[in-house]
Amino acid sequence: MNERIEVQGPYNFRQALKRLTIDPLQDLDLEAEAIKIPMMVDEKPVGVAVQQTGTFEKPVFHIKTTSRVDEKKVIDQLNDIFHWDTPLETIHEHFQQSDLAPLFTKYRGTPFVCDFSLYGCLMKTIIHQQLNMAFAYELTKRFLTTFGFQHDGLWYYPDPEKVSQLTLAQLRALQFSQRKAEYVIDTSRMIVEGKLNLDSFAACDDEEIVEQLVALRGIGRWTAECFLMFGMGRLDLFPHQDIGIQNGLKKFYRLENKPLTEYMLEKSAAWKPYRTYASLYIWESLETE
Repeated sequence: MNERIEVQGPYNFRQALKRLTIDPLQDLDLEAEAIKIPMMVDEKPVGVAVQQTGTFEKPVFHIKTTSRVDEKKVIDQLNDIFHWDTPLETIHEHFQQSDLAPLFTKYRGTPFVCDFSLYGCLMKTIIHQQLNMAFAYELTKRFLTTFGFQHDGLWYYPDPEKVSQLTLAQLRALQFSQRKAEYVIDTSRMIVEGKLNLDSFAACDDEEIVEQLVALRGIGRWTAECFLMFGMGRLDLFPHQDIGIQNGLKKFYRLENKPLTEYMLEKSAAWKPYRTYASLYIWESLETE
């Protein structure tokens, strides 16, 4: 596969990649605006190279694989990951009428980038619960490199069947807490047993998905909302329990203390239906300065 895709601008791919550099397993070149995606196509691993060769206002993406693949399936997955069909200028204009206008001017055209695997996103989000960002990514790296597999130089998450059969001791050896190890194994077992069907979520609204996830042991609303954002690509999520969101709002509004829940919910009401992008740009203001 060797394709060229034109995307409606503005689209700040470099800024999106900059945020991904915290993940030690990402295969990317920030200066070249290039990244390699570990993708599953027809249940087979495929490394997909993506490079932005156009401009901020007129972006063009060059897509290459060394494997013979269904090109439409690859492009559909890339659209899901990079939101190439999301009208970023419309979102920018929406926020010009809000108090977040300065952030949307500064980070104009920065896309929300989803995780590359739905199951992997759920596992990563559970692993990241209540950890600082650096150790969260380190623990995820240990999980992938110990139990996942490598193809074309890229790391892939293990499948739910394999994770469901792990012992607590195997995860504890990687510095998982007892509870976190239980949550990872139990959630994977629920998927294997058909009690949790991630593929069925595409037909559900946000609250239906949240209800299903928070009913599981070890998954709270923060985890469910982050999964909706980074796994499902839903555009109107605002995880107000997130420490980064709280710190970002404290900084942006120059507050003495972290904002209260009521304050955050009142402010975010004006950001609908694009609260996911509000969350992203608030995170950007803290993480990619």
